Amino acid sequence: MRSYILALGFLLITYFVKGQAIIEGISYDESKVPDYVLPELLTCEDGTKVTTVAQWEQKRRPEVMEYFASQEYGRTPQDKIAVTYETLTENRMAMEGKATSKQVKFTFTNGKNVVEAILLMYIPNNRKGKAPVFVGYNFKGNHSTTLDTTVFYSPSFYFVKSPDHPDWKRGNQMNRWCYDKIINRGYAVVTMCYHDIYPDKVEGLMEHSVSSLFPSYDPNSTAPDRWGAIGAWAWGSSRIVDYLETQDWVDLNKIAIMGHSRQGKAALWAGAQDPRFKVVISNDSGCGGAALSKRVYGENIARIIKLFPHWFCPAFQQYADNEAKLPFDQHQLVALIAPRHVYVASADGDWWADPKGEFLSVYHAGPVYKLYGLSGFKTDVQPDIHKPIMMDVGYHVREGEHDVKDYDWERFMDFCDIHFNKSE
Repeated sequence: MRSYILALGFLLITYFVKGQAIIEGISYDESKVPDYVLPELLTCEDGTKVTTVAQWEQKRRPEVMEYFASQEYGRTPQDKIAVTYETLTENRMAMEGKATSKQVKFTFTNGKNVVEAILLMYIPNNRKGKAPVFVGYNFKGNHSTTLDTTVFYSPSFYFVKSPDHPDWKRGNQMNRWCYDKIINRGYAVVTMCYHDIYPDKVEGLMEHSVSSLFPSYDPNSTAPDRWGAIGAWAWGSSRIVDYLETQDWVDLNKIAIMGHSRQGKAALWAGAQDPRFKVVISNDSGCGGAALSKRVYGENIARIIKLFPHWFCPAFQQYADNEAKLPFDQHQLVALIAPRHVYVASADGDWWADPKGEFLSVYHAGPVYKLYGLSGFKTDVQPDIHKPIMMDVGYHVREGEHDVKDYDWERFMDFCDIHFNKSE
């Protein structure tokens, strides 16, 4: 009910220009972007200048990681949570024989509480050797990504769907998952409903999340670095890789993570923490994801904290309407992924996510990539629509709105083709 009231209030105070919500305190005017100074990437807290990879990895990188763990996403617990895997279905003739589909139930437990999730997989049958893999969350259940009636509803469907999600219908988000094209390019794709890991509800439901399984779980905790939903989703992505490590068909050197919107934020944080993701892809992730917070363009920290306080740790609230005081920014998150490869995608009509700010994050992460002898962007001028840049980091902006399109997937695969082939 609370989330319904928040959504209604959001609509009542908005109007639209070119399809974008105009909201009090939100600017889509580039001339109103404040003068800002980004925090230094290669200067340590004690003033030491970083000139070597060893200095970055041993001294500066841990400092940057600490900012995001203590002041944005929260600290990821290090306790091991027991998990078992149960294969529910396996169809070697999926997609007219082009793929093998599998559904595997993950059961996480601490001996008292249990959280279940279902992983849906499509694996190309015509592969030569082991397969490269895309890992990604879906928003409305595995069944929403396909018309295949054998695909189960996700466990979270039954306690998240009603009344806030009446549109969780089979196939209603299959436009975001071009399974045919992915399989035809020789990639496997595995997906899980993100609600299975942490239900995305303002009012909580933490008892249904993986957070409830950890010894430190306290639903009433106000610890400033208590992890939020983004941290839990990132943790869940790594547990998917744990499972993939048990499968002999997976090329473990060719695992990519792709996240859209809030899951683009989680993908970047997962990639920063887990080196098993060799390519990290953020699509329209905006504020708290790839976009520079200090630009205060489109969605800002005050707005995102008001609508989605459960995504971040409590300490992040101090920067609402106070971006100038941020001692870190999102270009540093992108830099944490080096020397692995990162790709950021935007949409020209998605002002809310600040496409220019997303591009600039990748640009300003460049010095760390150059430290490794890799290529960053040569200019801070955002490329034109449908003119992707593919170096050791990549970026494109397409026409359209906040969504995942076939164009996006085709560019993601182009980027992975480049870097996965290099690793052979």
